Amino acid sequence: MKKQYTNNMFDLLRVLVLSTLGFLKLSVLWAQVDQGEVLQMADPSIFYHEGTYYLYGTGRADEGFQVYTSKDAKHWSGPAGKLKEGFCLHEEDVFGDHGFWAPQVFWESGKFYMAYTANEHIALAESDSPLGPFRQTVKQAIEGDGKMIDPFFYRDQNGKAYLYFVKVADGGNRIYAAEMKEDLSGIKVESSQLCIEATEPWENAEQANWTVTEGPSVLFHDGHYYLIYSANDFRSKHYAVGVAISKHPLGPWKKMDAQPALSQELLGVPGTGHGDFFSVDEDLFYVFHTHQSTERVGPRKTALIIAKFNDSANGLDVLDFLPKSWNYLYGEGFAK
Repeated sequence: MKKQYTNNMFDLLRVLVLSTLGFLKLSVLWAQVDQGEVLQMADPSIFYHEGTYYLYGTGRADEGFQVYTSKDAKHWSGPAGKLKEGFCLHEEDVFGDHGFWAPQVFWESGKFYMAYTANEHIALAESDSPLGPFRQTVKQAIEGDGKMIDPFFYRDQNGKAYLYFVKVADGGNRIYAAEMKEDLSGIKVESSQLCIEATEPWENAEQANWTVTEGPSVLFHDGHYYLIYSANDFRSKHYAVGVAISKHPLGPWKKMDAQPALSQELLGVPGTGHGDFFSVDEDLFYVFHTHQSTERVGPRKTALIIAKFNDSANGLDVLDFLPKSWNYLYGEGFAK
């Protein structure tokens, strides 16, 4: 009993200290920012390249993806894509004609790639610029087993490329991972492994028949892989973020204690989840979405929060989200 009390006190003190530090750091990041319109983009991802931050996400889902830009991650403008109305990918140039969700842009071998969902399948498009246009020579989805959504590309420390994704089948959304082919044309289907499914009470807070785990992203820290994911239906106020850990990119994964790590209970707003990580100087940020309000799910609003790896009582570093550090993204000229 004494050990449990000590661990709880350790965690409580850690959260209190980190919350204060997060508030101070993010207050500096947002200092003197003109409060314009709140950016309304779901499933957001931020890509940094040569002095500019590029933000992508789910917006006009029957047309493609727009992109927003910033030099400092606090003053945002756009949409800034090279296609009409600021699109960086448009449905006429690629696979799919509806359901354009959850894009991720990455740089490989002299090209910019966008992994995205359309028609409940995953595809890869290419461009010479983060502003697009992202296109496909052959308009097709990658090979897979049934419906697949929410792609996340990850290049391992040892050089192998992996794709994390969500299979939509058999009563739920479940997170899988697979090694990618050398030319990034698709996945090695035989390598596909189940990573995460809803097994904890918080992951199915409304006891739905269709369970959901989705929105994966991966970080490597201190010899371990951290899989960050969202659970519950995105329309639920209980939509929240959990963390699992593994010694290998394909798992097996162990869900960490004290989950969810990011939730309505932590921030005071509903529908917190489905994001990605990026860095500003030495600080690690998670960009994510929330519901529009307690009464409305959409259009979902785009937010940032500081994340930090910290010591824990059991020796494995935990990933904390600092509750006093979060804020919505604001800027001028955002499309309604």
